[in-house]
Amino acid sequence: MADLAREAGITVRTLRFYRERKLIPPPRREGRIAWYNEHHLARLRTIAGLLDRGHTLGGIAELLSAFDNGRDVGELLGLESTLVAPWSEETPVRLTPEELADHFKDDVTPENLSASLDIGYLAVDGDEFVHISRRLLDASTELVANGVPLAAVLAAGREVRAHADAMADLFISVIRTHVLSDVLTRAAAGEPLDPTEVARITQTVEKLRPISKGIVDAELSMAMDRRVRAELEAWHRERGEEPAADTSEPPPGEG
Repeated sequence: MADLAREAGITVRTLRFYRERKLIPPPRREGRIAWYNEHHLARLRTIAGLLDRGHTLGGIAELLSAFDNGRDVGELLGLESTLVAPWSEETPVRLTPEELADHFKDDVTPENLSASLDIGYLAVDGDEFVHISRRLLDASTELVANGVPLAAVLAAGREVRAHADAMADLFISVIRTHVLSDVLTRAAAGEPLDPTEVARITQTVEKLRPISKGIVDAELSMAMDRRVRAELEAWHRERGEEPAADTSEPPPGEG
């Protein structure tokens, strides 16, 4: 057991937990010795991969049970491939330390480097850095060039990441509840999946990708409009002036 856990990169305690949950088959026994093989290792690596993709142990157990019992989960796994395909279109950027300094000048400090690594904006690969996104790198560079300290950019980025995660949770909840609920329930129960239905859901998920981005862009743009108007009104009040009338078009249905 210790050898298997070490090869799989997990603790013996975790391995025992997986055995108790019947996520891996029992070992072959010779007297008091339990023998594990490459099949057990492959199963543990499959579990690790599914966990990385966001599956719960309960869901993994259902999938593995269906597989072990010979039920057809191929269509479900095909749908999974659609769901886990990247929603982002970000391009990583490799940077030498000198190139990183060209972007941020004197703001390349140990504190800022540590924060960038912690957030996940930067990773170290040999003698180079890898930035997670060309668009985020360009935006950060532009903000710093216009007088915003890199430390403030990173602090804001950490908060934006938290809000983005919350929005992603909301979208995934909607998809799970209203698009995938029935098919996932039937697949977990071992019922065969209609390829036509799976194809329809796959197309629906593909359509939701740009829709979700459009919703976030529209809501953020309107929120910025509201915030800017509120700031200007507060500024006018502080100066004892009457706020300027809002001449923007009202939303449909409002006068």
